Amino acid sequence: MTAALFTFSTLGLLGTGHAADLSVRQDAKLGTILQDSRGMTLYLYTKDEPGESSCYDQCAVAWPPLLATELPRLPGGVPGQLTLIPRKDGKQQVAYNGWPLYGWVKDTRPGQTTGQGVGKVWYAVNAGPMVQAADLGTLGKGLVGAGGMTLYLYTRDTKDVSNCYDQCAVAWPPLLTAYLPTGSAEVQKHLGTTTRKDGAVQVTYDGKPLYFWIKDQKAGDTTGQNVGGVWFIVHP
Repeated sequence: MTAALFTFSTLGLLGTGHAADLSVRQDAKLGTILQDSRGMTLYLYTKDEPGESSCYDQCAVAWPPLLATELPRLPGGVPGQLTLIPRKDGKQQVAYNGWPLYGWVKDTRPGQTTGQGVGKVWYAVNAGPMVQAADLGTLGKGLVGAGGMTLYLYTRDTKDVSNCYDQCAVAWPPLLTAYLPTGSAEVQKHLGTTTRKDGAVQVTYDGKPLYFWIKDQKAGDTTGQNVGGVWFIVHP
């Protein structure tokens, strides 16, 4: 176990100094997830409480906490907040929206997510609230995802079942998540997930799978509205 611990130390996860700023990446099955400065996936532990880690001893060997003496930064445009929380050994652990952050000893290179779903308590960390309501001009209030990009529903879907795959999913990328989706207070209770045929987890709103539209270029664009008579914005 000592060798494994050393490996993660070289990645900066268990260093004693300033933790380098975090970044995000788009994962094909998990959506927008947090990673450290070297591209290693960061995880949360559902047995933790916001602001408090319960992972110590052998747990912390397998899941090295992200430590820092100074608060790292999130990349521009990523919602949410980083904090430093105290650990029992006197060190400080980085937390995102209150959730303590960890690496996973079996992720050996950037981009891996082998810790996803381990024990049904470890999950990659999605970056920020995923869904909120916004004013979409003449269309009224509609749901948007990260960066304010408009979300759509597909009338050929059924409750909790997506029928958009292959070229459809290229044009209408599904909103994916690594863990339970989060949203603003007015939409949170309506959010859920459905598992796609490829194993990816897609966010739903009242059972309707949610999608982006490839031709929307900026926040507030709604060029996908009524495409083919089957794609529509989602009113909260």
